[in-house]
Amino acid sequence: MHGLINRSIQCFVRDTYGPATWAAVAREARISQDGYEAMLTYAPGLTGHLITACHKVLGHPRDTMLEDLGTYLVSHQNMEALRRLLRFSGVDYVEFLHSLPDLRERARLAVSDLDLPELHLTERGEGLFTLTCGALLPGTGHVLLGLLRAMADDYGALVLLDHEEGREGGDVISIHLLEQGYAKGRQFDLAVRTG
Repeated sequence: MHGLINRSIQCFVRDTYGPATWAAVAREARISQDGYEAMLTYAPGLTGHLITACHKVLGHPRDTMLEDLGTYLVSHQNMEALRRLLRFSGVDYVEFLHSLPDLRERARLAVSDLDLPELHLTERGEGLFTLTCGALLPGTGHVLLGLLRAMADDYGALVLLDHEEGREGGDVISIHLLEQGYAKGRQFDLAVRTG
């Protein structure tokens, strides 16, 4: 598993719950408190072991914790680069949804050995969509659910999301877009402001 994924989990715990909680997770996972190097590759089992350690230390249901991780990935100030990458995908939430099947290849342009799950979007009409997420790691669909929820807020869209286990270990997320311009979205400029 790419170190960027493990490092994201590490940053989520540290930024959300503090360094002491990360230290407890590192002890539970039997890894160094320094954690993971973003550009290295680790055995896939280490990521599952890390998620289990987080679940034990935090005491949150596993699915909820993974959804919170997905929310963190686009809403925390330390993850602004990922948020910007996703916002470049479209001017509104519908365009963003339609860009998701290309996310895997776009991510590989930035990090060639990063393996993300395959995503397939089906538009069913009247604001209804189905997003199928290929099996990469158990719980990936819950991370995606949190990310979709946070991006809806980012765009100011009102959506209902529902997660279900799909066939062959993948996940299916039902998306019902109730209103595209429900609220004012977060500020987004194409150019990064300096100073």
